[in-house]
Amino acid sequence: MLMTLHIENIAVIERADIDFGPGLNVLTGETGAGKSIVIDALGCVLGGRANRELVRSGAEKASVTARFLSGAAGAWCAENGIDADGDEIVLMRSIGADGKSGCRVNGVPVSALQLREFGSAVLDIYGQNDGRRLLDENRHRDYLDGFGDFRSHFEEYGRMYKAYSGIKKEKERLSADMAEKERVTAELRFRKEELESAGLRQGEEEELTLRRDILKNAGTLVKDAEEAYEALYSKDDSAVELVRAALFAAEGGAGVSRQMQKAAETVKQALFLLEDAAETLRDFKSALDFSPEEFDFIEERLSIIRRLAKKYGQNEAGLIRYLSECDEKLGRFEFAESEINKLEKELARQKAQVSQAAEKLSELRRKAAERLQKRMVDELRELNMPSVRFETEILSLQGDEGFDENGRDDIRFLMSANAGEAPGRISRIASGGELSRIMLAMKSVFAENDGAESMVFDEIDAGVSGIAALRVGEKLAEIAKTKQVLCVTHLPQIAAMADAHFVTEKSERGGRTYTGVALLDRDGRRRELARLFGGDNITQTTIASAEEQLRAAELFKNARVSK
Repeated sequence: MLMTLHIENIAVIERADIDFGPGLNVLTGETGAGKSIVIDALGCVLGGRANRELVRSGAEKASVTARFLSGAAGAWCAENGIDADGDEIVLMRSIGADGKSGCRVNGVPVSALQLREFGSAVLDIYGQNDGRRLLDENRHRDYLDGFGDFRSHFEEYGRMYKAYSGIKKEKERLSADMAEKERVTAELRFRKEELESAGLRQGEEEELTLRRDILKNAGTLVKDAEEAYEALYSKDDSAVELVRAALFAAEGGAGVSRQMQKAAETVKQALFLLEDAAETLRDFKSALDFSPEEFDFIEERLSIIRRLAKKYGQNEAGLIRYLSECDEKLGRFEFAESEINKLEKELARQKAQVSQAAEKLSELRRKAAERLQKRMVDELRELNMPSVRFETEILSLQGDEGFDENGRDDIRFLMSANAGEAPGRISRIASGGELSRIMLAMKSVFAENDGAESMVFDEIDAGVSGIAALRVGEKLAEIAKTKQVLCVTHLPQIAAMADAHFVTEKSERGGRTYTGVALLDRDGRRRELARLFGGDNITQTTIASAEEQLRAAELFKNARVSK
């Protein structure tokens, strides 16, 4: 149950504190006084729309705080890692003038989505335009399913249908591949043969490029290697001979002087390095002995590699990977036909299961429709529609499958408000006032399966007057016996049924508009009902009429309690 609502700087409301109670809480006031702003603020703190347009002009930020006493609070807080104080939970939403907003639950930052999750569990808001949703026949199935309360069966069906759809998509994918099999297979085989005949190996291009560069400069390299080799090794006064002589001399004094011994060791290491360098030069010079055929072979290999790389848009490593992919794709084609046969058998088996589950869902809907029709007729007759007929038309879906993700049923509500007229589509028959009453009847019926502890009606009285308005008020009072109800209204017949009656009043101070929200006592209620009856012309007659309306409402509620 919503206990308190604190509003700061939301539109024309600078500050308001509203303490709601159990039963029927009614909010009235002049048009434009800010009644719907209270509902907007409540929607905002429950994760709804929050933008800078809500912030009062001149204020840096706005905020809404709501305190709930709910049996769902503890479990929700535990699930979201928030400390709970028993069944009490405090939600807060702030909105900056720059449009940025923040959300908190019991002081802990949360997301707007989390606020919406909690809000949907504790409070159901029915807005002025919700009755128009009845005109959308695509929603009628959802209304029936909500009334039937067979969520577990629907979830089971959804799992089956998802599995069926997955198999079907895979079969369609493979079948599409098979349709292209001949063309694609021929192309893949050609590419595979072309790449295999190239005999590619990892790193070959780099090796060939280096070898080609060496061969191109062979003349200069041979000359340089020969001169370096002679200087190091083959001449009589080569570096190796000179170092050997130096080593011989140093070793002669090594037995006497440690410095000479150290020098001898260093010279010996230098000798080894020079001899290694000479051998490297000799081997390099020998390797430069090549034939023109080798150079031609290298150029041809590099040409093949680079032509393939350009053709397939891949480097050497990519070409090798692509060859492997061609092998894999050809292998899949070979097994695709047998796989399609397997999928067809699995698809037929799964289709039979989905069809069976869809039929079970249809049966549940038919039974729910019978109950809904009876309940809706009873409810609507209580709402001053004595000759009403309400029917649920269930048609089978067309097509080869005969079912979709929602089952096999196309559902729409039909009604006739007048005796002697055949039921027709609500969108073509129902007036605005009838739509409001149908939606109220649905809310009353669905409240039994709805876990929300509070319901909000923002001007449910649209298009309703006279006796119909009285019946709407009585229906709201009846719903309020088991749920907390908040209602914004212009009708005295509804306001008279309130257990707590609040009024919004607009005033001007210093060139600014201010809206306040006040709880009315008995005298205040009489005067407000008199205003609703006769406008500004409040007389003793309208006051007496208001008192009579209040007493009639009390008698009705007391009679209901005693039943």
